[in-house]
Amino acid sequence: MRLHFHGHACFEIEGVEGRILIDPFLSGNPSATVKPEDFTHLDAILVTHGHDDHLGDAIELSKQTGAPIICVFELAHYCKSQGAKTHAMHIGGKHQFPFGLVKLTQALHGSGIISPDGETMIYGGLACGFLIQMEGKWLYYAGDTGLFGDMELIGRRYPIEVAMLPIGDNFVMGVEEAVHASQLLRPKVVIPMHYNTFPVIAQDVEEFLHLLQRRVPESQGKALKPGDLYEV
Repeated sequence: MRLHFHGHACFEIEGVEGRILIDPFLSGNPSATVKPEDFTHLDAILVTHGHDDHLGDAIELSKQTGAPIICVFELAHYCKSQGAKTHAMHIGGKHQFPFGLVKLTQALHGSGIISPDGETMIYGGLACGFLIQMEGKWLYYAGDTGLFGDMELIGRRYPIEVAMLPIGDNFVMGVEEAVHASQLLRPKVVIPMHYNTFPVIAQDVEEFLHLLQRRVPESQGKALKPGDLYEV
């Protein structure tokens, strides 16, 4: 299984049974190394919430590839109204897809969608994270979230191979909180995300890696640059 990082919080995951894209913020992403038109085949598009830097190009990509957008019910309703194919779920639920199993987890964040005229906010349901099982391995994509105690429950119930955690602060967890989240989750590998895309979320990733090594030595930190590939 291969994880491609496309900048900000966008990951492409390729396994034997399929190819998925998570939070495809590509157009307008200053760090992205790929464009929506580069994707001709996808098996699914997973979206954690309705903010522009996560919903991103999901609707366009669904129309382009025929891949369903997997997300919470309310956001799926909006995406379907825009012509996308969807599979609605909600927090705590799971579903077996041809490419693997997806379970929705909580995330402490919002999910409003800014209307095309920029004047109103459309309700997008609750923000979520994802537990994904592919090729017998569990991946945890936290989405945009603050630290919450039930991360310990997630870590106890699922043997997490890779956890993708935000470290940018301001809108999400910062460095210290993400390290504490790693203590609760106990993954083999932690990949930081959602930092340095914009000045307001600027962080020193080396500080995160250093603190993780010191406080959670059983978890290996792996910082990816946009365009980097990680083999699981």
